[in-house]
Amino acid sequence: MGHPPGPSVVLARPDLAPEMGHGEALAGSYTRVVQTMAYLNHAGTSWPKALEVRAAVERVFTGDPGTWAEDFERDQAEVARLLGVAPDRLLLTPGCTSALALALADLPWSPGDRVLTSSFEHHALMRPLRALERRGVEVVAIPARGDDPFDLDAFADELARGARAVAISHASNVTGALLPVGAILADARERGAWTLVDAAQTAGWLPLPLEADLVAFAGHKGPGAPWGVGGLVVGSEVPMASAGAVCTLGGEPPPRATPGYCDAGSVDRAALAGLAAGLRRMADDAPLDRARAHIARLEAASGELERLGPPPAARMPTLALRVPDPEPIRVRLRDAGVVASVGLQCAPRAHETLGTAPSGALRFSAGPTTTAADIDRAIAALTR
Repeated sequence: MGHPPGPSVVLARPDLAPEMGHGEALAGSYTRVVQTMAYLNHAGTSWPKALEVRAAVERVFTGDPGTWAEDFERDQAEVARLLGVAPDRLLLTPGCTSALALALADLPWSPGDRVLTSSFEHHALMRPLRALERRGVEVVAIPARGDDPFDLDAFADELARGARAVAISHASNVTGALLPVGAILADARERGAWTLVDAAQTAGWLPLPLEADLVAFAGHKGPGAPWGVGGLVVGSEVPMASAGAVCTLGGEPPPRATPGYCDAGSVDRAALAGLAAGLRRMADDAPLDRARAHIARLEAASGELERLGPPPAARMPTLALRVPDPEPIRVRLRDAGVVASVGLQCAPRAHETLGTAPSGALRFSAGPTTTAADIDRAIAALTR
């Protein structure tokens, strides 16, 4: 994942906002800060955090502890509403990684079961899948086909051989490519396979693919929430073993216990408040088209560097480029004050598929706070 840079920000000058372009004014009002660097690693993590998010977090730390329970229920309901799910189907977690691990560990498995996944998955999904392999579960990675990160014909063939579950990402964190989740989930459902979607890259930007049985999401990327909050949306027919295990009424599990009802432990209330505020801000701003336009302009100026992945309309606001030697690029970007991702982006198997291992790729990714000036600076660094 990416890490936020140091405190290289200064307070914005609201008097300059009318002189900015439409997208720039939106981005400026979103954060009320002006970066002294071009931050283009939003696929790693969002930065800076919006004022609304920071204010929501601060209210938890300085507010009335007597309202914590009420505030928690309000924020949880708001997160569920903004994600389009019932509150009692939302299981809050410390992040998408823990949500994926919980989902895969909690389903009933038997030796010989098969799980189908893609060849573009993040460590967060691959590691719990590897744990299942140690329990005798077969994990099959569906190959890519050209710019498409998922070969639907190969998937259909493997699905016909039988699968207990299908576990895929909504979008690649390396190239931003959107997987054909609608077709994948429909085919899996027809064959009776459980479905799990890693929506870390798309939550807040796009509607969650709620036709899946399980959807994991991160708060710190698109929504711009604090680090350490995410969730798992659990379908009503999913046999989660732990749902209700720690919830008792008179020593017995409650009837028809639901995941949201049976959360255990102390939830990070401040992070949850930030998640609600971040999702609300994303819904109001709707920055996807603006961010894609920024990335399209950067791609047009990238010269002879080869783009990895599909055209802009088929991916998130991400541009991955093949670079023969990443180190000079890394130094040039650093010296120019451009924050991007150079390396394997926590997905070595994807880079093996792309032919960019072991050095990886150069990845730029825009977010709600990205401005034309950020893109100008990145273009200058690339073409210098």
